[in-house]
Amino acid sequence: MSQNFHRFSELFAQLGLPNRESDIRGFIIIHSPLPHAVALHDAPFWTPSQSAFLREEWLKDADWAEIIDQLNSALRSA
Repeated sequence: MSQNFHRFSELFAQLGLPNRESDIRGFIIIHSPLPHAVALHDAPFWTPSQSAFLREEWLKDADWAEIIDQLNSALRSA
């Protein structure tokens, strides 16, 4: 089975968010730091469909899981 590796820009596009590099940096700055007690998909800034996508893809350990983990780390370390 081949595994696809996605970039932040692809994840943001999938979530229906602006996906230029400057947009992504701005999003991370605005929404950081995400408290460690809050699961990424439970963060208050997601729409219900965005939250569901993040949760489901991460739980399935789908192709999106790696970039979702990277977004999670980025939002907690900024």
